Amino acid sequence: MTKQEISEIKKLFTIKNCSITRICGCYVDGEKNKKTELKQAFLALPEEEMFKYFEIFRKSLSGSLGKNLLNLEFPLQTESNGGSQQFMLRLRDSKLKDDVLLEAFYDKVIETYEYVGNYLILLIHDAYDVPGKATDGMDMDDASDEVYEYILCCICPVDLSKPGLSYNAEENTFQNRVRDWVVGMPETGFLFPAFNDRGSDIHASLYYSKDAEELKDNFMDQLLGCPIPMSAGAQKETFQVIIEETLGETCELELVKNIHDKFQEMVAEHKEDPTPLILDKNEVKTLLADSGVANDKLEEFETYFDVAASEQTELYASNVFNTRSFEVKMPDVVVKVSPDRTDLIETRTIDGRECLVIPLDGTVEVNGITVRNVRKEEDFE
Repeated sequence: MTKQEISEIKKLFTIKNCSITRICGCYVDGEKNKKTELKQAFLALPEEEMFKYFEIFRKSLSGSLGKNLLNLEFPLQTESNGGSQQFMLRLRDSKLKDDVLLEAFYDKVIETYEYVGNYLILLIHDAYDVPGKATDGMDMDDASDEVYEYILCCICPVDLSKPGLSYNAEENTFQNRVRDWVVGMPETGFLFPAFNDRGSDIHASLYYSKDAEELKDNFMDQLLGCPIPMSAGAQKETFQVIIEETLGETCELELVKNIHDKFQEMVAEHKEDPTPLILDKNEVKTLLADSGVANDKLEEFETYFDVAASEQTELYASNVFNTRSFEVKMPDVVVKVSPDRTDLIETRTIDGRECLVIPLDGTVEVNGITVRNVRKEEDFE
């Protein structure tokens, strides 16, 4: 799913646009016991409760693609009888009215979801009448292309509210506040099926994780049956290892600057594309070649890439490169410059020492204090 498609689904979570048919839930304690369950027509809820649920649903579709939001594809074997995709399809088609299926789903979550504490499993069913699009991109509500029927699952922590004092208006006094069990924003969730090309894609799902480095691997594997992708941090580390190993002794500042600059060009070219920029093995190799990496190093790249990743590994550009700044880091010094001004940094040998040289052009501030560069160029002549 693209950012635009995710945004289109999030817009459904308002009183005006809501078409949610049913909401179900199961409250689980820290010992993995089912404490209580809920199931009812969503539109029968009081408006105040709806707004609270909308906030939870929108949060489960928030974050960065490739970090908090992951597009997952179901392996073929999961689509046969007894497979995870086939189970999700049955759950969706039941419109959450089959109690046996619901209990089986809750049991699967409780068995595979690792969490210390109480949590609430929320499920909604919705049937979205997808409006057509005019040539100018405007919605045509009277020209529906299809109905997108889906389920959204959110798993939310339930914690005691913080202790404190509260004001009792009736007694006109301050007193100890009663601590309640409060439902928090979701830690994990998924949308099934995916809303790809503005329609149902039963072969894919969108997965949400509040913590981009804690993807709940067992939960993804056992409940959804989808291949577990690399986390954002793992992608960055993998890319760095590939570059360092490939370049070896030629991994110098100027060459890394070239790689950064070529990458910035790729980002600029991809700017209008709604899909995120993803680098596979061939694209990383092309990036290195365009940056001036020697042919003998490019031949070694294949081996280093396969060791650090795999033939099928795809790296989100936003995960492996910092597009907001160019950073040079040493044990006691960190230098950051605008990503398009790497020309300001160079290395020189001065008095026999390799130095990082940055021209002091324009205003110079130290700890917020504007200073003058009193050592003029003639001082060095």
